[in-house]
Amino acid sequence: MRVVLAARARADLRDIARFIARDNPVRAVSFVRDIQTSLRALGEQPLAFPVEPRFERLGVRRKPYRDYLIFYLPTDAAVNILRILHGARDYAALPLADR
Repeated sequence: MRVVLAARARADLRDIARFIARDNPVRAVSFVRDIQTSLRALGEQPLAFPVEPRFERLGVRRKPYRDYLIFYLPTDAAVNILRILHGARDYAALPLADR
């Protein structure tokens, strides 16, 4: 199944890379590649991770990746990656969609 990154998810990846690059530019590149590999894997098993209780009514699921949480919405056509956020953030207060 196709994996599509929302604009906010792409911005999250850029922010993650910038943050890591402050201390280790090489690791920033490899970390983002690792996350992208994890995102592509969702296309093969989009229902493998649980629905996030805070966003259950929307059907949003959450996949952990190291200290980060990947929020995504599987549909018949694609796996839509909504956000990629550090697990320590108060993500319930953050918008998930690009609206």
